[in-house]
Amino acid sequence: MTKSVQFGLERLLADPVLRRPLVGRRVALLAHPASVTRALTHSLDALAALPDLRLSAAFGPQHGLRGDKQDNMVESPDFTDPLLGIPVFSLYGAVRRPTAAMMDTFDVLLVDLQDLGCRIYTFITTLRYVLEEAARHGKSVWVLDRPNPAGRPVEGTTLRAGWESFVGAGPLPMRHGLTMGELARWFIATLQLDVDCQVITMQGWQPDAAPGFGWPLGERSWVNPSPNAPNLSMARAYAGTVMLEGTTLSEGRGTTRPLELFGAPDIDARAVIAEMRRLAPEWLRGCVLRECWFEPTFHKHASTLCHGVQIHVEDPLHYDHTAFRPWRVQALAFRAIRSLQPDYPLWRDFPYEYEHDRLAIDLINGSPLLREWVDDVRAPPDALDALALADEAAWLETRRTFLLYP
Repeated sequence: MTKSVQFGLERLLADPVLRRPLVGRRVALLAHPASVTRALTHSLDALAALPDLRLSAAFGPQHGLRGDKQDNMVESPDFTDPLLGIPVFSLYGAVRRPTAAMMDTFDVLLVDLQDLGCRIYTFITTLRYVLEEAARHGKSVWVLDRPNPAGRPVEGTTLRAGWESFVGAGPLPMRHGLTMGELARWFIATLQLDVDCQVITMQGWQPDAAPGFGWPLGERSWVNPSPNAPNLSMARAYAGTVMLEGTTLSEGRGTTRPLELFGAPDIDARAVIAEMRRLAPEWLRGCVLRECWFEPTFHKHASTLCHGVQIHVEDPLHYDHTAFRPWRVQALAFRAIRSLQPDYPLWRDFPYEYEHDRLAIDLINGSPLLREWVDDVRAPPDALDALALADEAAWLETRRTFLLYP
C-alpha cells in the first residue's frame, strides 16, 4: 500500500460532521468479531464511547456479535449487553431476518461487517435481509465499508434463478470482487428497494496494490471474521475451498489451516495432483499445490489421518493474484478424484443451512452445473470454462456501475 487506508468505521469515529445526521436518532449496530478499529477496539465499544451517539440496540450475524459460536451452522441467542444494557439480537438464531419488534428498536442501522469476497459468505445475505427490512419499515442503513480481502478478480458461474438461499443471496458469481458497500448498492438496484442507504466509504483503499491485493497487508491486523477464516491465504482460496463443505472431503476444519487444504483417508493426493495437472494445467496458474498429511481434531474425518492437498498462495514467487482461480482449482480437484475413483462418494447429502431437499454442493454453487460437469467425466474442462467465462464477462459489465473505488 502506498498510502494508509482508513476504513468506514474509522472515518465515522473521527469526523463529527459525518456523524451529525445521527445526532438525536436511535442507532443500532450490526457487527461481528472482525468489526474493529486499527487499535483493535470493537466497533460496539468505540461507538458507545462517542458522546454524540445513542446506541439503542446491536445485531450479530452468523457466529455472533463477539464471536461466540466456533463451529459452522450453530445458532446464537439474543441477550442483553452486560456493559451497555442494550438488546443484542441474533440474526442467526430463531430468525434470519430482523423482526418488526427488532426493527422498532432503532432509526439508523450501522452495518460494519468484514466480508471475504465470496457469494456463499452469509454476511452478504444478512446485508440483503436488513436492507429489505429497512425498506419495509422506513429505516435508514449506513454501511461502514471495509476491504474485500480477495480483491477485484471475478470467478465462477452465476447463481441461477430459483437457487437463492442463505448461502446464495442473489445472481452473483462465486467471487464477486465487491466491497460490502458496493454490494449494498447492487442489492438496492437489483431488488428495486426504496431505502435510505448511505455508504461511508474507505479512504486510500487500493485493491490492486501488492502485496495484499485487497487487504492492507502489513498495515492491519487480521481478525477472523468467522472462526475458520484465520488469514489472508484462506480468504484468497475460499471461493474454491468453500465447495468442500458440500463434499465428504475434509476442508481442514479441525486443523490450523482450514479452507486452504482438502483431503480424506481414502484418496491418493499425489495421484490427484498429477491428474489435475494432466486435465487442465492452465487452471493451476498462480498457486502451488503441495501434497500433505493431516489429522483433523474435529469435524469430518476427526482423529483420522488424511492424505491431502494444500493450496499455497502466500509466496510472491508462487502467487499470482490475477492468474489464481480458486473455483477452477477446486472444481478440477473434484474431477480428478472422480476420474481416478469413479464410485467415490464425493457429494455429502445432509441438511445444509436449513435446506433439506437440495444437495449442499448445488446450493453452494447456485445451480447443479458444477456437480454435473464433475460427474460427467467425458465433459472436457472447456465445457465448464465456457459456462464460467460467459458469466464472468457479464458480471464484470454489470458491477461496473456499483464500484466506489476506481
